[in-house]
Amino acid sequence: MDRRALKKARTRDRVRTVAQRMFAEGDFDSVTIADIAREADVAVQTVFNHFTTKEELFFDGRTPWVAGPADAVRDRMPSMPPLTALREYLVGTVRDLVSSLGQPDRRCYVGTLEASDALRAHERELVHETELRLRSALVDAWSADASPAAPADPETAATLVAASWLSTARTLVVTQRTAMMDDADPAVLADRVLDMADRLFRHFEAGVAVVHGRGQGSTYGDTGWPPVAMRRAG
Repeated sequence: MDRRALKKARTRDRVRTVAQRMFAEGDFDSVTIADIAREADVAVQTVFNHFTTKEELFFDGRTPWVAGPADAVRDRMPSMPPLTALREYLVGTVRDLVSSLGQPDRRCYVGTLEASDALRAHERELVHETELRLRSALVDAWSADASPAAPADPETAATLVAASWLSTARTLVVTQRTAMMDDADPAVLADRVLDMADRLFRHFEAGVAVVHGRGQGSTYGDTGWPPVAMRRAG
């Protein structure tokens, strides 16, 4: 990294550190970009050169889970099925996020997030970005797989898996945030949610035939019709 790039990186880090400290010490919605620039001893435009919004400043460096699911699929061992890699990643991430609620800085982060409509809205945007990244990674993985285990329609399967699996993971984490705010024991929460996450995602992985639609031992029998349709047809 040349000197100019190093200077820019240091400025970015300073702005982010100052901003996140100010958000933790006060009310996120009342802190302005001008306040941040003044405290960091930079121009307002300098802040905007690195960060488009306050929300981006708040989350910067704190959301490895945005790229994580897609990276888990793309970087898996060649012999590992995409959904196994995804399951292992999501179970571990849910466990880590919930167990971290016992740390003061994490509790402060969650408290600030839950108190701001703007931050919760931005978090939902990040979740949507996570879903799009994961969908793309699954499409690539399944499109390159010529075996019968791959879904007949990779794009639809990837869309359904990304939406349902990430929604489940998010629900597991967000519900524990609420419990944490009621002073529940983070260790107890982590143990409980780890068991639930593991059971749910193993169930999802085992039931992948419903999404894949071929080569997975359909539960609909030889006709390919669900039982209700069979009864109506009979």
